[in-house]
This record gives sequence, structure tokens and C-alpha cells, in this order.
Amino acid sequence: MKNVSMEWLKSLESLKDVPEEQLQWFMEQVTLHELKAGSNLFKAGDPIPGPFLILSGRILLSVPRGQELLEVGVYERGMIGGHLPFSRGKIANVVADVIEDVTYLQLSLEKLDEMIHSQFDLTQALVHVMANRIRESTAFEQQSEKMMALGKLSAGLAHELNNPAAAVVRGAVSLLEHLKQVPDAFQKVVSLRLDDNEIQFVNEILVSALSKTNKPVLSMLERSALEDDLQDWLDDSKVDAAVDTAENLVDFGFRVEDLDDLKAHLPDNAISGVFSYINNNLVTEKIAVDIHEASNRISELVGAIKSFTHMDQGHGKQYADIHIGIRNTLKMLQHKIRNGNVQVIEQYDTSLPEINGLIGELNQVWTNLLDNALDAMEPNQKGQLTITTSRAKECVRVTVSDNGPGIPEDVKSRIFDPFFTTKQIGKGTGLGLDVVMRIIKQHKGAVKVHSKPGQTDFIVEFPING
Repeated sequence: MKNVSMEWLKSLESLKDVPEEQLQWFMEQVTLHELKAGSNLFKAGDPIPGPFLILSGRILLSVPRGQELLEVGVYERGMIGGHLPFSRGKIANVVADVIEDVTYLQLSLEKLDEMIHSQFDLTQALVHVMANRIRESTAFEQQSEKMMALGKLSAGLAHELNNPAAAVVRGAVSLLEHLKQVPDAFQKVVSLRLDDNEIQFVNEILVSALSKTNKPVLSMLERSALEDDLQDWLDDSKVDAAVDTAENLVDFGFRVEDLDDLKAHLPDNAISGVFSYINNNLVTEKIAVDIHEASNRISELVGAIKSFTHMDQGHGKQYADIHIGIRNTLKMLQHKIRNGNVQVIEQYDTSLPEINGLIGELNQVWTNLLDNALDAMEPNQKGQLTITTSRAKECVRVTVSDNGPGIPEDVKSRIFDPFFTTKQIGKGTGLGLDVVMRIIKQHKGAVKVHSKPGQTDFIVEFPING
């Protein structure tokens, strides 16, 4: 056949071990086809054509994702595609667009059965091509599932990190503005010419207030009443900024009795200046505490990300507390939990020993199970997510429960099948539970599901010692 020689066929990696007489049979059975750039060999939903061998040109393969096409590969000269021996797939799930004029040889589906029965080595070579294609496709879909999960987590983390980061920025700006007032406050206090005993008393009051770790817990009504009492006292004593000062004094546990005690140790002309000085220090402390708490939150999130991805550890099995991975996953999904108005109940058996496992892989399990549970409860705009850990003989058992609508009976048997999903287009690849099953089997464990309306339990069990 034109442009096709036995020498060229034998040079192809996939056909190099096929005897020449079988390749000659192939050449006698195939037909030559040509397609122009801009056309397509097949579209998603079309029947997959028989085996074909590209002689020239290029075909782009893309997977539909919502309204878009995701490029997954290219067929070029010497590559084999189509419906291969023993393949169960008959309908295409990809689009094959011709991006450069193509010529190719094609074996009809009718000849496929004859080839399987009479051309063993050629059949074996094409089965090997199919196995490689399945392996590449599975790897791509698993990576796609990971990237989709990462995208969801990234969106939530952006919100989670944005709040404390903004708080740090606001606090820093406020602190800079506030510190500009320190020289004026210092000048006012110095001008009061307090004696050593008066200075020591004010200093002790201030240190005591700033050192308190257990500040009073007040109801809204109690706080409002106390602020009014302190404001009245400050107004009567002609203290500047009485409203703001009263609010800050309440935050640090001051009562009217404390103000009376302070007044008894100071001359009347020093009351306003001293309280302005105290308030200035309390404001500085509040801003510093806000910055500290916000930066701690950022540090916790970064730590959760690091632990969740296990990026500072090796990839082998390690002993670890299973609860750390679950808690970090909950932190990563916190934005989704809040938006879904979901109550999280954690029932952990803290007596469980450390488990021996692939920690990063297990975090994928928790991510998929918890994310699916949150998605299931989303239509109700509220829900209850319960995570329970316990021991089952020599295994650890983790149960993820939600009070969503449940899994319909007609799909329950298929939820662990690769590519099966009940989610809307673009929201899932159908590999989440397949990934869960694969990872838990890798840990010599099992996954079970019990579901009825208002209650779905995913139960994961695997050996504690791997």
C-alpha cells in the first residue's frame, strides 16, 4: 500500500514483535482513509470505529468537561487507536478532531473477530496498546479528580486565608495610626506630675488588666449595662472619649468599683489624663492581640495544608494519628462547611493507636468522603456531618455520616464504579469513590455504605498495622 512498507511497520514499537505474515494479513484487510483539517474522526457519543493506524497528520483528543473541551492527547504518525480487541467500550467518550490533514489505515469491526481467532501475535500487540491506553486514561482521570478536589479546596482556602490576612493588614494600619498618638498621650501624663506612689499604682492596675487570661464572659445585655455604667462614671469624671474608653474597659474586665479605687489614689486633675493613658494602652493591646490571632490562624492553615498534602514526608507508609488527617481535612473544607450551614460532630476514639498507612493517600479518602457528604446536604441548605472513629478488632474504623436525602436504590450498586457520578456536569468526574475504594484496598481494607433517606453512612475499615 502507498507510503506503507513492511520495514516501517516493523519499526513501530507496538508492532515490532508481530510476524511479517500477520502484518501482511493486516495490510490486505485494511482500507485507506483521508480526512481534512477541521473535520473529526468521531465525537463523544459516536460508536468507536475499528482499529486504525495513523500514516500522516495529527488528531487532537479532547474530553468534554461541562461546556468546555479538555485536551488529553494527540494521535500522530505510527499511533494506533479505535476499538481494539476485547475492549468493552463501544461508545466514544472523547472527541477526535483533525488538526492536520490525516491519512490512516482502518480495519473494519467485522474483521476484528477474524483477526482475534487467526492472528494471535497481532491481536496480542493490539491488546497491549489497549492496556497502555487504559493505564494512561486512568492516570489522567485520577489526576483530573485530584485537580478538581484541589480546585475546590483552593477556593475554600482562599476565603479562609483572606479573612485573617485582611485582619493583619487592618490591624497593622490601625496600629501605625494609633502609635502616632503615643507622644501626645505621654506628654499629657508627664504634665500631670504624679508622685512615685501614684505612678506605681496606675502601673499595677494597667499591668493587671493586660495580664488577665480569663476575661469575663458577658451576655449582650450584661455587657450593654456595664458599658452604660462605666460611661456614666467617665462622663461624670469628665474623661475624654468616654464611649470608646468604656467599651475598652469592659473588654479588659474593669468594673465601676475598679474605677472608684483608681480615682481614690489620684488627684482630681489627673483623672482624665490617666484614663486616656490607660485607654491608649488597652487599644494597643487589642490591636496586637487581633494581629496575633489572625497570624496564628494563617499559620494553622498553612500547617494544615502542609500536613494534608504530606509534602514534607516521604511517600512510603508511616505511623500517624488518623485524627490529624481528618481534622486537617475539615480545616481545608471549613469554608464549604460554613456556607452549607453544616454542623460538624466529631466522635473520636482517642485511645486508638497510630495507624500504619500512606498518609497523603488516606487524606484523599477523607477529602472525597467529606466533600461528597457536604455536596449531598447542599440542597437542604443545612445539615449535620458526623465523623466517628473506633476500633474493630485489629482494624481502625472511620464512619462519615450525613443527614442528606440518601442514595437512591437504583444507583447504590454503581457508586464505586469508575466514571459513574450523580453530580451535575462539571462538578465531578465519577472517580471520587473509585479513588476511595482503590486506596483502601491498597491498605488491605474495605469500604461499605448504608443509606436511607435522611441518613447515609460510609464506613471505612483497614488494618491498624498496615
